[in-house]
Amino acid sequence: MSISVNTMRAIDHWVGVPLCAVASPIVALIDGIKNLFNRDEGTPRKLLFIELSEMGSAILVDPAMRNAQARGAELFFLIFKSNRASLTLLNTVKPENIFTIDSSSLGGLIKDTIKFLIVARRHQIDTVIDLELFSRFTALLTGLCGARRRVGYHIFHGEGLWRGFMLTRQVHYNPHIHITKNFLSLIHAAFAKEIEVPFSKIHIADSEVRLEQAIIDPLVLNQLRERIEKISASAGIEFTQGKQRLILVNPNASDLLPQRRWAQQRFSELIQSLNQRYPNDLILITGSPAEFEYVEKVRAVANIKNALNFAGQVSFAELPPLYTLSDVMVTNDSGPGHFSAVTPLRTVVLFGPETPALYGSVGKSISITANLACSPCVSAANHRKTPCHDNVCMQAITVPQVLEKMVHQLNEADQERAR
Repeated sequence: MSISVNTMRAIDHWVGVPLCAVASPIVALIDGIKNLFNRDEGTPRKLLFIELSEMGSAILVDPAMRNAQARGAELFFLIFKSNRASLTLLNTVKPENIFTIDSSSLGGLIKDTIKFLIVARRHQIDTVIDLELFSRFTALLTGLCGARRRVGYHIFHGEGLWRGFMLTRQVHYNPHIHITKNFLSLIHAAFAKEIEVPFSKIHIADSEVRLEQAIIDPLVLNQLRERIEKISASAGIEFTQGKQRLILVNPNASDLLPQRRWAQQRFSELIQSLNQRYPNDLILITGSPAEFEYVEKVRAVANIKNALNFAGQVSFAELPPLYTLSDVMVTNDSGPGHFSAVTPLRTVVLFGPETPALYGSVGKSISITANLACSPCVSAANHRKTPCHDNVCMQAITVPQVLEKMVHQLNEADQERAR
């Protein structure tokens, strides 16, 4: 039986706090003994990133990883097994340097955790960067993995999620700058010659926040193009790639924060409006295989011939080719908004309980948010768990608002493609 998000939060709190309290003095004692024999930590050579639960963050951290790589560090990464595929979009970390933890069961979680702590020492990891925002589990992994230099976010004098004293380099998490800049500040702390309290006392220019583009295999691109045209033909739709527009609609969001979902009815109405304006274009409603029924409800209510249920029709590895073939995508604030940033695809991303100022896509994206007084209601300080069960912030976003931004992005795509 898989572990629910709320169960993992509860374990992190009720088990994580006492474990951090017990582990902190032990880790401090080991550090003290090591410093007696050798105070010089050296320069990061084997650098491990820990980011377990957010697939989108594996994309947003890429500028930071390439920064560390350019400084000469060999990169390693620890992530939940179910999210591993997100690291294959850009392949910044070598496959053999990716460690995974199976979160589908408590037994698997414990087994893989112990295995990781052994493997990290075997690889002689000297530096670890905890990318998670105050998770006690990752704090314990950071403190116990054997690395001498341990970098991450620390609460200092704030009220919030205490997670012990596992870090040798404590970074101030800044809730007023984009998460990619926060990740870059961790790299500065890892390579800094002098200790700062707090890290990082630097200016991070906007020019540093840029993503590499995914390398698309022309063969895969052509195969996917043919598959889309074949599926369209079987549905009685005349579609030729490049001649008509290809519009993606991604209506779901992960169970991690269901409050991010725009209503299914709104997506159906948007599809109807898009078809009315662009009657000859193809609309693919996307999602994972598990989201097929959710997507089907959106398609059935829209009842548009040129709108197809495309959930489960492409593998994760085929997302960059799909995004490359497409003209625009509308999506809730979820993984696809970030995955598409490694391609030329233009997107419209809908935000509610989180803010685009912190988590906006760094691709060719337009964010829409209602800017309610209560938003954003999730943050690092509340374990990204909100008491809200009535997401007015998403309900306040109207179909005409989204359609306007979609039309803008499609006009821009038309110019780029000289159509």
